[in-house]
Amino acid sequence: MVDLPVILRTEEFFVAISKIAAKLPTLEKQTLGRRIEDKTLELLEILIMAKNAPKAMKAAYLIKASAVNETLNFYLRILLEQKLANETTLHQLIAKNTEIARMIGGWRKSVQ
Repeated sequence: MVDLPVILRTEEFFVAISKIAAKLPTLEKQTLGRRIEDKTLELLEILIMAKNAPKAMKAAYLIKASAVNETLNFYLRILLEQKLANETTLHQLIAKNTEIARMIGGWRKSVQ
């Protein structure tokens, strides 16, 4: 079965964020790093559920996915503001996260 582009992008995002989380100082790794990884995995789970849900239920999953994605964006901004990771890398991840948000929004629009 072929995955949707938004799921593939989210998987790429998870791999990239895991590398950053591994390099965070111990306290931030155990708090913010773990939260970001967990939220990214939660986003992946929701997107997979939306993919497999009946059309009538897809919109609800996609609304939740948008909210989780927005939370991820907030965590990335915290990393950026506190200068906990390379600024260029974080800007690239924020751009990738914004792209994921657009893809979710387009998908949501198509099912409503």
